[in-house]
Amino acid sequence: MLTKRIIPCLDIRDGETVKGVNFVNIRSAGDPVALGKAYAEQGADELVFLDITATVEERSTFVELVKDIALNVNIPFTVGGGVSTEKHVSSLLDAGADKITINSAAVKEPGLIDRLAKNFGSQCVVLAIDTKYADFEWTVYVHGGRKPTGINTMKWAKEAVDRGAGEILLTSMNHDGTKNGFALDITSTLSEALPIPVIASGGAGTCDHFVDVFTKGKADAALAASIFHFGEIPIPTLKQYLHEHNITVRL
Repeated sequence: MLTKRIIPCLDIRDGETVKGVNFVNIRSAGDPVALGKAYAEQGADELVFLDITATVEERSTFVELVKDIALNVNIPFTVGGGVSTEKHVSSLLDAGADKITINSAAVKEPGLIDRLAKNFGSQCVVLAIDTKYADFEWTVYVHGGRKPTGINTMKWAKEAVDRGAGEILLTSMNHDGTKNGFALDITSTLSEALPIPVIASGGAGTCDHFVDVFTKGKADAALAASIFHFGEIPIPTLKQYLHEHNITVRL
């Protein structure tokens, strides 16, 4: 059985880690370099860094900050936020990122996925999908969750796979920051339909939520932010709990 991954997420705004609820009500969560280093030491399987206002402010992710974090972690490191060109991806990989996430730019220009997969390999390309459930349908949002696209989430995920995406980072905006549990239905639907790994994001609040997303949600990995940033669930405690519930993790 494949090992399930636990991934802390550093949402960055103005050079510091922040966290919100349903993509709003943002508050500070600390220094990203120190947090990243701590998570690597605690046994996190990967680290995700998202510059959450890069697209809205029409600028590139902070390459120097990526470099500082990369120097302090020894686990796979994924970076996103405003990524829209091959040149930008090259600069982030040169700074120490192992993978990049694309979101708004890929929706605007789907061919970007093809080009990045061709030039850097599918294993490097993570498609981030911010999705919201309304009117009996899950649809895609862009620009940090500010703009609805009307695109069906499953349809977009399948197209991304066909174009060469190597992984899906699925964030439920309905569940984000609520600590009421992950969106198990859409996560399991995508996980069962797609041939690539699905990372579940949005809603982590208890160890049981992780058990649920790996069993009922069929996710390959689970991402969380505030429960780790504010010390509510230490990563070693979570992994031991998962192990005791017969979920294969790297201890």
